[in-house]
Amino acid sequence: MEVILMEKVVNLGQLGDIVKVKEGYARNFLIPQGKAKRATENNRKEFEARRVELEKQQADALTQAQARAEQLAGLMLQITQKAGVDGRLFGSVTNHDIVDALKSQGFEASKSEVRLSNGPLKMVGDHHVTLALHGDVTVDITVSVLGEH
Repeated sequence: MEVILMEKVVNLGQLGDIVKVKEGYARNFLIPQGKAKRATENNRKEFEARRVELEKQQADALTQAQARAEQLAGLMLQITQKAGVDGRLFGSVTNHDIVDALKSQGFEASKSEVRLSNGPLKMVGDHHVTLALHGDVTVDITVSVLGEH
């Protein structure tokens, strides 16, 4: 199925690109999320008429993400969890816990922005976590997991 991208999609294309994707990906993800529209003649004409407006929205979103990244750069979060004597946690620190800790410090983030490369944090210590604020903007923060007995 051919679709017109309404915003930049990582590993797929830029705003305005007409790309061929599998039907399920378009029907279940791209179209419902507003990231793409079917590449019909009417949609192509409508896109060209709104192209300047959509490019401005993309530029604004990028600027906001860069501003958030400057605030978050080098941030260190401390999260306390129950842990055993060997430093392993009883449970784990998930992206939800990290978002809650960010909110308690006054930063906005969503669970989908937190990228835990090795899955949930299960050990006491400092861990590097990446926040993907935009398709082009990522920022690294340090999460210090403290154990309590």
